[in-house]
Amino acid sequence: MSNLVLYRKYRPQTFVEIIGQEHIVQTLTNAICSGMISHAYLFSGPRGSGKTTLARLLAKAVNCQNRKEKEFEPCNKCSSCLEIMQGNSIDLIEIDAASNRGIDEIRELRDGIKFAPIKSKYKVFIIDECHQLTKEAVNALLKTLEEPPAHAIFILATTEIHKMITTIISRCQRFDFRKLTVPEIIKRLETILEKEGVKIEKSAIELIALNSEGAIRDAESLLDQVLSFSGTLTNKEIKAETIKDLLGIVETRMIEQFCDFLFNKKISETINFLNEIQEKGSDLQEFTKALIRYLRQGLILKLTGVGEQSSFILGLTKEELQKLEKQVSLLKTEELCKILNLFLETESKIKYSSIPQLPLELAIVEAIELLNN
Repeated sequence: MSNLVLYRKYRPQTFVEIIGQEHIVQTLTNAICSGMISHAYLFSGPRGSGKTTLARLLAKAVNCQNRKEKEFEPCNKCSSCLEIMQGNSIDLIEIDAASNRGIDEIRELRDGIKFAPIKSKYKVFIIDECHQLTKEAVNALLKTLEEPPAHAIFILATTEIHKMITTIISRCQRFDFRKLTVPEIIKRLETILEKEGVKIEKSAIELIALNSEGAIRDAESLLDQVLSFSGTLTNKEIKAETIKDLLGIVETRMIEQFCDFLFNKKISETINFLNEIQEKGSDLQEFTKALIRYLRQGLILKLTGVGEQSSFILGLTKEELQKLEKQVSLLKTEELCKILNLFLETESKIKYSSIPQLPLELAIVEAIELLNN
């Protein structure tokens, strides 16, 4: 297990370990307890939200040899559970539709479904990224989904539900997964860190959670990167500053300084500051993303006001929140909206510019002209 990445090492093996998808877990566990298992499920939602994990859990629970009536948790000890956990179950067929999207693969699946499971009660088919199946493959799958044999269960997973045809959706029980909140991700990371025996500063954990964009798998991958970087120094507490350097995260202080010059209409200082950070090796694309995020935080703060939860919701410390509040007080809401939109347009121009800082310099000039008028 030591050579496994964290998101595989700590993949939930019971329903109670699943976080953030309580509405789906409750429905599925009730169905397992009552024996009302559907022949087809459709899991849709953003990456890293637990679709494949829950699909494997469902497969494990329905085939668990020790699970008693009106119970839903798999035992994780019987041969069926162990085979699924180890990824070598004959009766669990996983298909990646991104690389096996043609009609031949679906025909092979359709022919194979006729045969009863070798060891288990159900033969479970998990089709990941099913929106990438070709039109011919989808048509081949339709009839099978409508009237599959009693021993077959289909679980389709997709990150782009809008690309799924309605005839497929109508044949499945649909479950919509959501992005995880920052507190949910922090709680999960703290559990992993406790098991790993690693000390990390609270603000550092929050930083990882904020940069995972609601995907628990991304958060665990970032944490894995941090632990690999720290190596044998895990007996010492890992600081937020270390993580910022490692992940290439632009410091809030840098953005604060930039906005101070910008909002106070100091054009030469703003452009000089930009060129200084560029010469120090900062990625201007990442800098612009961080600036857009900061301006958005300022807009939300200006529209909603300062509340008890503002600091946590915006992902800022109390000091950073006070600084941001002071900065946005210099601008009207309309001005802040226009500046935010201006840098949004600039972000897409940077990657195509022969001089990376030029789009930003032009945006600075335009923003200060806007504030002067």
